Amino acid sequence: MDAYRDQYATLFRNGKKVVLLAVSVDPDTALVSWARDKQYPFRFLSDPEGKVGKLYGAWEPKYKLDNRTLFVVGPDGKIAYVADPFQEIDPKAYDGLKGAIDRSAGE
Repeated sequence: MDAYRDQYATLFRNGKKVVLLAVSVDPDTALVSWARDKQYPFRFLSDPEGKVGKLYGAWEPKYKLDNRTLFVVGPDGKIAYVADPFQEIDPKAYDGLKGAIDRSAGE
């Protein structure tokens, strides 16, 4: 998540034409505290039962949590890009993500 924070201005356009949501099974109180402490400029959503992860195929039933799947959803509501899992420590992973965001934002 630190990489997302650190690249938020360039990769996620400071939130212009892009909404970044991080979904986790962690309790909302833990997410709020973590987001505040780390100064994340985007929103975290608490999904303790994994409903969103199950809908999008990101749920790991063995561990009862979501895996690190990343989705780019276009303005039309359709999934435009999937990285399963997203390798957040690999700089090359951000090239594909940036391209998908640019295409979805109409650029």
